[in-house]
Amino acid sequence: MSELGEWHCEKRPFPKNESFTKVHETVSETGSLSIIVLGASGDLAKKKTFPALFNLYRQGFLPSNEVYIFGYARTKISDEELRDRIRGYLPKGKEGTEDVSNFLQLIKYVSGAYDAPEGFQALDKAISEYEISINSAEGSSRRLFYLALPPSVYPQVCKMIKNYSMNRSDLVGWTRVVVEKPFGKDLASAEELSSQIGELFEEPQIYRIDHYLGKELVQNLLVLRFANRFFLPLWNRDNVDNVQIVFREDFGTEGRGGYFDQYGIIRDIIQNHLLQVLCLVAMEKPVSLTPEHIRDEKVKVLQSVVPIKDEEVVLGQYEGYKDDPTVPDNSNTPTFASVILHIHNERWEGVPFILKAGKALGSRKADIRVQLKNVPGDIFKCQNQGRNEIVIRLQPSEAIYMKLTVKQPGLEMSTAQSELDLSYRQRYQGVVIPEAYERLILDTIKGDQQHFVRRDELKAAWEIFTPLLHRIDKGEVKSLPYKPGSRGPAEADELLEKAGYVQTHGYLWIPPTLA
Repeated sequence: MSELGEWHCEKRPFPKNESFTKVHETVSETGSLSIIVLGASGDLAKKKTFPALFNLYRQGFLPSNEVYIFGYARTKISDEELRDRIRGYLPKGKEGTEDVSNFLQLIKYVSGAYDAPEGFQALDKAISEYEISINSAEGSSRRLFYLALPPSVYPQVCKMIKNYSMNRSDLVGWTRVVVEKPFGKDLASAEELSSQIGELFEEPQIYRIDHYLGKELVQNLLVLRFANRFFLPLWNRDNVDNVQIVFREDFGTEGRGGYFDQYGIIRDIIQNHLLQVLCLVAMEKPVSLTPEHIRDEKVKVLQSVVPIKDEEVVLGQYEGYKDDPTVPDNSNTPTFASVILHIHNERWEGVPFILKAGKALGSRKADIRVQLKNVPGDIFKCQNQGRNEIVIRLQPSEAIYMKLTVKQPGLEMSTAQSELDLSYRQRYQGVVIPEAYERLILDTIKGDQQHFVRRDELKAAWEIFTPLLHRIDKGEVKSLPYKPGSRGPAEADELLEKAGYVQTHGYLWIPPTLA
């Protein structure tokens, strides 16, 4: 305040947090960026990869004077034919079709086999011509290979990239490879795949993508847990009774039965997506926000999980699943699974983690439910109304809300369940939540591996589920029938009750409206 009693602002130097700054320092990269989408004519590329690249382009993260996109596949089509295939999947914003047209002009197509040198030599020639055309300094170019392909061809494709399409030097530039799940079908196949790719590329070059790690609410977990004081003393076995991580779809395999039957719901959803979420819920605070420190803590959680017991597993298969002609009549492949995991460490000893996923259920959602223990000495006699829960709704209608007991408004002292609610649609009006693939591709360009699966992390995850999966494959654990549109097998609810989960009766969370 000045002598005249008026307030004024004075610009003062702000002391930087040195450790935080060092964590997030990035080397300036000025070389050309080539993004190569292998499997460019497939569904994954059209529906996920290219739309994510377009959104990054539209937001200014992929400037047209630095970036070029190459599609590669066996299909013999022209550049324009590929652009026409992609066009219908790109979201059109307020700017209309101008952004779409400009983006599509950045895409060039190269046709070739996945196991033949000629195709990858032609691809390398096309990339090099582009790099020369914008005067990119030798060795400074950046090449990002996105494998939108079946894992069975990863080894041969990676070998072709290594031998014929790599950046000539890594002094300033780089070559990175993004691989999609599933990473194998069990521990042995995953380790074999990791070894084959690991012989060709260093671990910092390999980005094993799990799109769940790019979801807004999943990325919020570390902030929620470690940046809020009131969660710190609650987040342990003294206060938490059980944790549920749930994924529900209200549709079946929809013509993909033959493919899905090779994997099942555990390999498709639980072993990767839900287990990654469990790691973030259960891990200890990392030393820093560097990717390796975070992934170290995730690995420790996985290594602390005890072997799964058959009596803590319920499998289901919806009625009508085997009507798909591509599904064997004797299939035991689960389309539903509820599995209880136990973490043998000081924080979580005795707390069941229930991982549940299913297709053709009565609703579509994914959420995390951290249910706290009963209040000791309940003077209000309200325990039958339900326990406190912290609910993190991942999709749809992203939200974080806390279920708690409050006084019912009125003259009498009666209680009811309500919530403290942070609904993103209401709180962040007008803010577009990025798609998971947008974040993860951008992280790959920046060289940030925090939200990608490390090799030892992948191995530890498969070690948890491989014994159970082998028993299922042998028919030793049977899938129970359930009706489409239901909650799944009734036995799953019984298992949930056995694990200690207390259902809240008479309470329904309703996403708030914008009015």
